[in-house]
Amino acid sequence: MYDYDLLVVGSANADLVVGVERRPGAGETVLGGDLAVHPGGKGANQAVAAARLGARTALLARVGDDGHGRLLRDSLRSAGVDTAAVLTGGAPTGVALITVDPSGDNSIVVSPGANARLTEGDVRADVLGAARVVSAQLEIPLETVAAVVRALPEGTRFVLNPSPPRPLPDDVLAACDPLVVNEHEARVLLGDGETDDDPADRARRLLALGPRSVVVTLGAKGALVCDASGVRAVPSVAVAAVDTTGAGDAFTAALASRLGAGEELSVAAAYAARVGAAAVTRRGAQESYPTAAEVAALDA
Repeated sequence: MYDYDLLVVGSANADLVVGVERRPGAGETVLGGDLAVHPGGKGANQAVAAARLGARTALLARVGDDGHGRLLRDSLRSAGVDTAAVLTGGAPTGVALITVDPSGDNSIVVSPGANARLTEGDVRADVLGAARVVSAQLEIPLETVAAVVRALPEGTRFVLNPSPPRPLPDDVLAACDPLVVNEHEARVLLGDGETDDDPADRARRLLALGPRSVVVTLGAKGALVCDASGVRAVPSVAVAAVDTTGAGDAFTAALASRLGAGEELSVAAAYAARVGAAAVTRRGAQESYPTAAEVAALDA
């Protein structure tokens, strides 16, 4: 009997956002609007998204002993995430400094802080074994993700969104079931550059790298699921998109949590596409994530 449907191993950041009329040049100071502070980080985002959908969810992460760390813990708990494995100390909480101009273009500087101190020694087999599915991203050290793979108990499923993308060791690729990528991440992993190759062909080539299965997200076009049985298209739901921030995290969280509930990959991906569609109808990341009832209403 598992304690959790999903354990997320990943980052937790405070997003500090300032609106500006234009971004400053070198040596220049510009005045901005009021500072807004939001809970973020791909790991925390995914944990909150899964918990909002009703999944039994825990997060393994590291934050600082500071106000931003307390903000993140409070946000996670209010969404229903178990924070017993959220560690404290080693560095200040990770921070993303974001300036946004009137067109919506942004500039982001990330200070990883405590996220970079989530080490192999923080990975415990008993924590991993409490979940049916473990998911990770790459805003924490790759060595820590590799340690998660080595410590996975038999029967525990591993889901990886390699964001930000970078080359992956063979043992990490071999554990992915699925490897979840958007089109940009797929191109980076394949070394394709900016090409217009067929997404289905790209999914097959990703599978040939060694993962057990692959999911390629296509935004408003839905997703592709690829495994040994072939490539299958998963449609999305037509919505009026307002803000795509964090939509990929919502998709991955929904996919992983449904796999944790025992669903087949294509069925889980179809649900995840609807969750991602619901998330883009509201602004922000964590604050945009829907409940299961809101996803059901989207289908009606």
